[in-house]
Amino acid sequence: MSCSRDGTGLQALILCGPGTSFDTLLKPEGTPKCLALVANRPMVYYPMNLCRRLGITDATLVTFPSAVMPIKAALQHDPFMGSFPSAKVLAPQDLEETTSTAQILRLPEVQDCIQGNFLLLPCDLVCELDQRLLNSWDLSQFQSPGELNGGLGLYYQTEAGIKDEVSDLVAVAPFEQSEMPGAAKYKLSRLVMSMGMDSTKARLEQDKAFLVRYSLTKKHQRIKIMTDYRDAHLYFFPHWVKHLVRHQEKIASIKEDLIGLWAKAQWQQDLAEKLGMDKCRSPQDSHQWISGQSMSSTVYQKPRTNLLGSESFQVEMPPFMACLLEGSTELVRRVDSPALLLYSSLRLAKLESIETAKDASTRSPFSHAHKITSPGGIAQRSFISRDDCLLASNVVVEKGCSIKETCVAPGSKICSGARLTRCVVLENVIIGARCVLVGCVIGNRSLVGSNSTLNGCEVQEGFTVPERTEAKNEIFTPLLEDLLGNM
Repeated sequence: MSCSRDGTGLQALILCGPGTSFDTLLKPEGTPKCLALVANRPMVYYPMNLCRRLGITDATLVTFPSAVMPIKAALQHDPFMGSFPSAKVLAPQDLEETTSTAQILRLPEVQDCIQGNFLLLPCDLVCELDQRLLNSWDLSQFQSPGELNGGLGLYYQTEAGIKDEVSDLVAVAPFEQSEMPGAAKYKLSRLVMSMGMDSTKARLEQDKAFLVRYSLTKKHQRIKIMTDYRDAHLYFFPHWVKHLVRHQEKIASIKEDLIGLWAKAQWQQDLAEKLGMDKCRSPQDSHQWISGQSMSSTVYQKPRTNLLGSESFQVEMPPFMACLLEGSTELVRRVDSPALLLYSSLRLAKLESIETAKDASTRSPFSHAHKITSPGGIAQRSFISRDDCLLASNVVVEKGCSIKETCVAPGSKICSGARLTRCVVLENVIIGARCVLVGCVIGNRSLVGSNSTLNGCEVQEGFTVPERTEAKNEIFTPLLEDLLGNM
């Protein structure tokens, strides 16, 4: 499949994976993870919206063959997805649930698709940033003649108290003004170390300490090591990354291997050469976006003196820049678990609607047109907190209901006397009469029996919760139903 680049010179690849962390909410044969609703919009709407705000019109969704039909149907018929008519769907033949992220880039169909600099991002990223990212990427493209352009990654600060929120170990060093003018303006740093927290804990257990190489401290005297940031898995990559990943089959994970090795290769001697950076240039790389000055057919090499006193050359690794969001008021979150879907949906529900916003320039790009899409379905004797709720089309709310800090998706029905607080109710759900739900995520086409009280629970797609059920922090799936039936 051939993918042409748009006017920005960037194309986007959005990875729409299986979403194993959503197994308790979504059935494997049911709704694809990328179409799960976040604040009543399909999850993949958010990265596609980001691409549009960045001026990237060439976006390709990379997914499994089994998900192609539902995704294409959503692109054609969903009122939110219909605003991306040029989006393409790519389903590589050998893509499996166990395929690593780097292996995805090695698949022939994906290699054929990448024709220049590209943005790689997941289907579960909600990101209000736009112009700062684009300006940062522009800055990374101005390299000296003969040098390959660098890359850019986004890292956001995690919050304590959010269930299932994970973080990474991220180490950065400041750029000198002479080597990257403007880096301080956009709060950009050089990434010198990156690893997941599981890898960090394993290393600590093995070494009984956190050891830092002397070569790192020798090259960068000011290093900041942080454990409260998360890699957003949003990467601006120059074209040569495609060739590096193809030739280095030992690179399995984009985050753990590619980015981690790239960061280390900036200060660890000979690592860039071992990665084959001197073989990464292709004819296309001499016509890179914006800079256009990389006309050499070889990677820039810095002279050095070997042990015999003669001059040799070492391969220079292009910089990888980290865009760090510290205490940002703009929402940037991976939504890769039901708990984070709940958190992100409720935060988005608090955004002012387009119809009530006084200043369009300060309005979030994710504001809904209306807080309540179908007011005719709401009974008069019911209470809905409009400041922090979203009710989609064809939602029915019967008399005596109370709904606070809650998202209710299309086609759902809240029966009389039910009370919902801090919940996400997905599509075509029925909440029985006099139910009390707090902090729950209710999957598509589920039924919660009347007079049930649920606190902090998840209900899987298509599941029926019996009447008068009382539960706290339970996950309702067919497996649980079988266990209860055998008791």
